[in-house]
Amino acid sequence: MIGTDVSVHQLQQLIMPGIKLIADSGATKAEWCLLNGNKKKTIITQGISPYFLNTQQITELLEKELKPKLKNIVVDEIFYYGTGCANPANAKSIKKALTVIFNEAKVDVTHDLMAAARALCGNEKGIASILGTGSNSCFYNGKKIVKNSPGLGFILGDEGSGAYLGKKVLQYYLYGTFDYELRGRFDLTYMTNTTEILENVYKKPLPNRYLAGFAKFLADNRGHYMIENIIEDGLNDFFFYHLCKYSESWTLPIHFAGSIAYGFKDVVKQLCDSYEFELGNVMKNPMEGLIAYHS
Repeated sequence: MIGTDVSVHQLQQLIMPGIKLIADSGATKAEWCLLNGNKKKTIITQGISPYFLNTQQITELLEKELKPKLKNIVVDEIFYYGTGCANPANAKSIKKALTVIFNEAKVDVTHDLMAAARALCGNEKGIASILGTGSNSCFYNGKKIVKNSPGLGFILGDEGSGAYLGKKVLQYYLYGTFDYELRGRFDLTYMTNTTEILENVYKKPLPNRYLAGFAKFLADNRGHYMIENIIEDGLNDFFFYHLCKYSESWTLPIHFAGSIAYGFKDVVKQLCDSYEFELGNVMKNPMEGLIAYHS
């Protein structure tokens, strides 16, 4: 018999499936999906990078952008996948912030690469890759990540990412490599200058997000040989420095998640063919795969 000291929330947990909140957060934006039985609600907030935001700032962000959209719903479980969360200190910071906002929920925090692996591969073996604002990859054995090519961040690494490609765009512009036509299009689109660009990169917060914003210039100007060279060379660097490090790349499908992989899927396919890789799933974001995994 249920005693009178059982709370309404505990009673709800006994008679109905728990309410789950899944988060997929990059440096630029975070997608949240509330699962309440067969009902789904999607919420978008700004991205959470624990390298640039401390616990207090993360808590304030969640309080302002997420909690009001959930109204009075009591969440039972949170599955948070985020950039930078392979670092235990970063994962702890985000878990602490989530626990402050959702003090009755069971909170599980892991990194964005696990999100990609579970969403893309499910319970099957495969190579899971992220090509978004940043980049990463791993060999996933269907249960856990077995191998991971080192991620060195946007300054030393992130080959093939939005930040990496955006940096190439700025180099072409600032070095005067773009021809007259492309330089004119760049000036018309961004209306910026060398001083402003350098200040954003070296002095202002979230430079990786700033750099990644220039990858859109590539998508908007497809067909020009300089644009195609930047895209192909940038993505090839990811294949060469990362995917080629896995012996499994030639025997298992290579899956991709992220806006860059999805937006330049044709180039990804060409590179897979040239390296004799089998192209697997390509998702803009892993949320649908995560919903299936956690359901």
